[in-house]
Amino acid sequence: MTMMRLFSFLLVTCLSSFAADHPSEVLDLWPEGKMPGPAAQVQGEERDLTKDTDRDVGGSRIIKLGHVAQPQAHVFLPPADQANGAAVVICPGGGFSILAWDLEGTEVADWLNQLGVAAVVVKYRVPTGGHGKELVASPGDGEVTIAKSALGPTMDAQRALSLTRTNAGAWKIDPQRIGILGFSAGGHTAAMAALATGRRTYARFDAGDEASCAANFALLIYPAWLVDDAGSLLPHLSVSKETPTMFFAHAADDGVSCLNSTALFTALKKAGVPADLHIYAKGGHGYGLRPTDLPVTHWPKRAEEWLRASNLLNL
Repeated sequence: MTMMRLFSFLLVTCLSSFAADHPSEVLDLWPEGKMPGPAAQVQGEERDLTKDTDRDVGGSRIIKLGHVAQPQAHVFLPPADQANGAAVVICPGGGFSILAWDLEGTEVADWLNQLGVAAVVVKYRVPTGGHGKELVASPGDGEVTIAKSALGPTMDAQRALSLTRTNAGAWKIDPQRIGILGFSAGGHTAAMAALATGRRTYARFDAGDEASCAANFALLIYPAWLVDDAGSLLPHLSVSKETPTMFFAHAADDGVSCLNSTALFTALKKAGVPADLHIYAKGGHGYGLRPTDLPVTHWPKRAEEWLRASNLLNL
């Protein structure tokens, strides 16, 4: 094992052991049996689907959480003396089949906590990929046009945003500095929630929905399914001056085309919305925050710089 891989393995082990088992609070997003939208196509109990033959990432395999029937919000609060009032709702990737729970979830929460940011990891319903990419009008007050496979996960993400804002006082959060971050399919989910600008994809459910489900900012890391085969932004994805500021990180050799990031960035630019775009020559897909010798895995530092420059980490 090279020194870099050894360092990466030790760092991943440290992050996983700290973050994965220490949520400050776990909330069911919906009462049992009352979840809106298409349910996940589960087979059996929720479980880790990782196999011994799966590739490792940064020196270690990942948790592939599957068959999630009961969506939850796992809340990770920073130490009180380090908290700056910002919060980020995290949507792990996994192709709407599984959730990369540690790689793109709890390890991200730990990084954000180190920046003084509260983190809410969304255990959204999966699998939903079998529902297909057919566009539907959401049943909420805003009638958002969305792919059916993404509807349930987006409902869960918006519900998590609302509940985060509802609990802003208890969690010492500034309700005007609540963002969303997503990877791959979770990047698509985060993008849909951010682009909705507070238009809810489900009918208001209870008092938890009295607070806005809008994101004040978004970080999209190798987001998926935002462009057509020609690389143009999908026509149902609308950008306006009300769209929140965004940060993008993507590798040019990613099988999920970097045009997903560049097309949305271009639309934001045309609408006058501030955004940061980072395209790296190499890196592939699905690296999360785990460091390698490739510059693409330095994106968390660039994201921290963007958050600070955008005054999102100020007390």
